[in-house]
Amino acid sequence: MPRRRVPAPQPRLTWDGRDDPMEVAAAVVHPLVEVFPGGAKGPATRRLILGDNLSVMAGLLPEYSNRFDLIYADPPFLTGKSYRTRVGRGEDSRAPAGWQTVGGYADAWDSPSAYLTMLAPRLRLMHQLLSPTGTLYLHLDWHASAYARLLLDEIFGPDRLINEIVWLYHGPSPIQRAFKRKHDTLLVYTKTAEYIFNSQAVRVPYSPSTVRTFHSSSKAGFGKRPDLDRGKVPEDWWYFPVVARLHRERTGYPTQKPEALLERVIAASSPSGGLVGDFFCGSGTTLACAERMGRNWIGCDAHPLALHIVCRRLVLENGCRPFTLETAAPAALADGLSVLASIERHGSELAVRLDGLQTAATKKPSIDEVELWDVDWAFDGSVFRSRSQAARPWRDLDIPARLPYTRSLGRLGRIAVRVVARDGRTGLVVLDAPAAV
Repeated sequence: MPRRRVPAPQPRLTWDGRDDPMEVAAAVVHPLVEVFPGGAKGPATRRLILGDNLSVMAGLLPEYSNRFDLIYADPPFLTGKSYRTRVGRGEDSRAPAGWQTVGGYADAWDSPSAYLTMLAPRLRLMHQLLSPTGTLYLHLDWHASAYARLLLDEIFGPDRLINEIVWLYHGPSPIQRAFKRKHDTLLVYTKTAEYIFNSQAVRVPYSPSTVRTFHSSSKAGFGKRPDLDRGKVPEDWWYFPVVARLHRERTGYPTQKPEALLERVIAASSPSGGLVGDFFCGSGTTLACAERMGRNWIGCDAHPLALHIVCRRLVLENGCRPFTLETAAPAALADGLSVLASIERHGSELAVRLDGLQTAATKKPSIDEVELWDVDWAFDGSVFRSRSQAARPWRDLDIPARLPYTRSLGRLGRIAVRVVARDGRTGLVVLDAPAAV
């Protein structure tokens, strides 16, 4: 009788503080702004949440457990650095010492144990949020990917690792005593053995040398000739350029990932109309790509400036559907900026003119610091419903200073004007609307 093989126990990663009791308070999110880009109609079901993603994900569980088709996670990498957001305009891209920046996010930890104590419970919540056919892409580099793989083996099971994808890129490096570190790692785990993988959606052309080889010899490929017209499913190493200083998609937010990378992830591992999550959303690349590709999405970040950048990015996205900006703690619509705006009336036409921001440093109001402003034409005093928006394009110096009202935007009421400055601060002014339009 053959002897029954007993599986060997899997390795378990341990660290100081791993088993300390941790209470996770589930966040109750509050809608702050509903954005209807270009006056778009329909419900604002896509969600952008400001808050600690641990409590936010715990708060989402009652409604979204087992519902996400895809979660992409781009957490801090354990680099020990602090990153700043570039907010200047018209600067010399070759002279970083002269750039205007504000605080971005810190990736500095007291120890690797502190980092793992942050990461582990968040990965467990992502596992709970994934649907039975869902996939997690965890994006890290050499600092922490080995630790994370052991964590994910424990949470998902080692048999649920379907790929370890290497993202290759070029760029300058100060390293002189080692090979230049020019790749990141995406660990891809699925909830179950039945998962979404849209192989036809990610096919790429064969290289010209491969095509020439098969056309020139009947013995190429050991007699197995591929469908050269259909292309191939990519290997597990991907080359995409980083988002460089002069790229049109660059927002200035640190460690921004290229859209081409996220487009492949979303195309491969989510269905049309499916639900995509990014709880370290940063500059919003995942959300912008998901929106463009017809997916629903929920994004979260702890930094207000990040969410303002995402909001601006989505407003600039053609055809963007309505979404909400929410907060995991009660918050005001504005944090102190003095906004000067006025109502213009010419016959039956009504518009709001943004005169600018008034600060102690400026003798007269200016719109130079404004990156996004919008209007709620019937403000109820609580949720700001953004029906008209003006956003400064990433590579442009100009932003419209006038937004017209049309009856298609709904009944006119008290008019509120909200402004977001380049450093992430916000301002709000409420105007009395004319009696009739």
